[in-house]
Amino acid sequence: MRWLPSAIAALSLVVPVSHAAAPGPAAAAPACRAGTAPYQRELERELRLPVDGRQSAADCEAIRRLQERLGIRPADGSATLRTYRFLVADKIRRNPAERRACPVKPYRVTCVDLTRQILWAQSGNRLVFAPVPIRSGRDGLETRRGWQRIYWKHRDHYSTIYHVPMPYAQFFNGGQALHGTRTDLFSSGSGGCVNLAVDDARRLYDLLQKGDRLYLWGTKPGTGG
Repeated sequence: MRWLPSAIAALSLVVPVSHAAAPGPAAAAPACRAGTAPYQRELERELRLPVDGRQSAADCEAIRRLQERLGIRPADGSATLRTYRFLVADKIRRNPAERRACPVKPYRVTCVDLTRQILWAQSGNRLVFAPVPIRSGRDGLETRRGWQRIYWKHRDHYSTIYHVPMPYAQFFNGGQALHGTRTDLFSSGSGGCVNLAVDDARRLYDLLQKGDRLYLWGTKPGTGG
């Protein structure tokens, strides 16, 4: 019998069933061991868990699943302010009723909720910039509220007052601006500006134009006004 090269090649690809690699058991996720954290009650309430302010194994797993869904790293089940703020941003994105405090106008409005420390932009009832966490002015240097208008944009601005970079700066009231920062958004506060993660600030800079309107309301937690 004459064997063709193609037939020999085909036989060489056959793997006996008894020798095939069987799939191993799925690796079990490590136990969730995060303890009680400052935003325990808030996250328990939002996730509809028993609200007692004490971390349980069920709380830890539920918070970790939330962190995984929102892309928060590390996803360790800890009830941090960062996790809570990203949860609030997601809630505002999904539920139009959560955006009702910002005026609905036929033009684009950048909405800055100082109480919840979240920013988004809308045109009419349509979201044009999804909600993201921000950091506003600390006590004594609070971000100014009410209707504002962007009057100057500077992509690579540097503060001569605080000696820090202000990438993607969009000024709306005196020295106060929307801009990016590489410092922690979830601690302390700014000198009056509205700080965003740098990537968020860049996307917002590309979206907004000089003359665009902002509406700021509420009170940053821990400040007098």
